[in-house]
Amino acid sequence: MIEFYYWPTPNGHKITMFLEEAGLDYRIHTVDISAGDQFKSDFLAISPNNRMPAIIDTAPVDGGAPISIFESGAILLYLAERTGRFLPTDVRGRKTVIEWLFWQVGGLGPMAGQNHHFGVYAPNKISYAIDRYVQETNRLYGVLDRHLERRTFIAGDDYSIADMASYPWVVPWKRQQQNLDDFRHLRRWFETVRHRPGTQRAYARGEPYSNRPAVTEEGKKILFGQTANRMSPT
Repeated sequence: MIEFYYWPTPNGHKITMFLEEAGLDYRIHTVDISAGDQFKSDFLAISPNNRMPAIIDTAPVDGGAPISIFESGAILLYLAERTGRFLPTDVRGRKTVIEWLFWQVGGLGPMAGQNHHFGVYAPNKISYAIDRYVQETNRLYGVLDRHLERRTFIAGDDYSIADMASYPWVVPWKRQQQNLDDFRHLRRWFETVRHRPGTQRAYARGEPYSNRPAVTEEGKKILFGQTANRMSPT
């Protein structure tokens, strides 16, 4: 059983995509990040960076005590190795998947996240910041589009954790002020992943938590007002 600490954000969707594709048994524990659930002591014990997603593998392959993992990229890599799925075993294929997994966690995710922040959540609209992250998101879309020109999936012919990592960050392309029709190969890949039954099941799992009120001003303080001396909502 995988105990899964989740909220329906792009990083949360990455993990439901894997769990559904692999058919693993899992139980969702919601972490409402705008209500401050990420600061609760039991969650911090497994995710010291007070970010979700996180998991606990209650039956690890070594037969030992339960293992907790935080950070979405680390979780995907752990689950792929645990199950022997969605990560090639040959050195070159594995290298390619890990490259693009790191590309997403170090590039597409952070840049698109800043795009969302300055375009949607920031109380003051700073045109330089908005333009900076819209343009960088556009550049990254172009990188992936060119890479996909001769490939079905990011690492080649086979679906992998690299695809699961990147897809949820392209889903909100309109909010990122992008146009998928400008990226023919990216659009084709996006539609292929979107229509996978595992993807559809994963997003359906998030629907009960997605239809929630807009983030309040107090919620924004919780999400965006953290410092080393202020690591709780109180």
